[in-house]
Amino acid sequence: MGTIKTTNIETITGSGTLTLGQSGETISIPTNTTLGASGSTITIPSGCTITNNGTQTGFGGVNTPNFSAWRSGDQSISSSTWTKVQFNTENFDTDSCYDPTTNHRFTPNVAGKYQFNINISFAGTSVTFCAVRIYKNGSPAFTTSHFNNTSNGIYNGGSTILQANGSSDYFEGYAYLISTSPKIASGGDTVFSGYKLIE
Repeated sequence: MGTIKTTNIETITGSGTLTLGQSGETISIPTNTTLGASGSTITIPSGCTITNNGTQTGFGGVNTPNFSAWRSGDQSISSSTWTKVQFNTENFDTDSCYDPTTNHRFTPNVAGKYQFNINISFAGTSVTFCAVRIYKNGSPAFTTSHFNNTSNGIYNGGSTILQANGSSDYFEGYAYLISTSPKIASGGDTVFSGYKLIE
């Protein structure tokens, strides 16, 4: 076995297909090797399979930014009034896009479509109706509601996909409850989360 040392390999005609190896062989690429140069296009033909047994970076996109926040301590609200839920404790916040202390909102810094999930635990006396919303830029973008005539506590929530421009768009969770002594119950059942979809 020998070693070929050169700076350039081309086809005889300067165009067409250049084949490395043959069927059944393995082409070994040394550590820290770069394929192509800035601006180049490397095309993998239809029907080929790429098998990755290592660690990939920069392939296929990532689900960031993403966040998850929950309510620490009960939040008193007014009956029959839409109220912003103050999700004030973060489980995680990959890009520091969620504000858990002042505005309690998610302002993603990457444009794209986002999956949002919201769940609210309500508490009060004689609960008859509750609803949950996700607001985008101060306006309702998603609503889910539930009627209830017997319980003093109730859960409600849902999920949706919303578009964000990656700069000024922001998202908040709101709640609505018809009850005596209404409040948002604290704990992991009152949670707001979201993540960027890979496209």
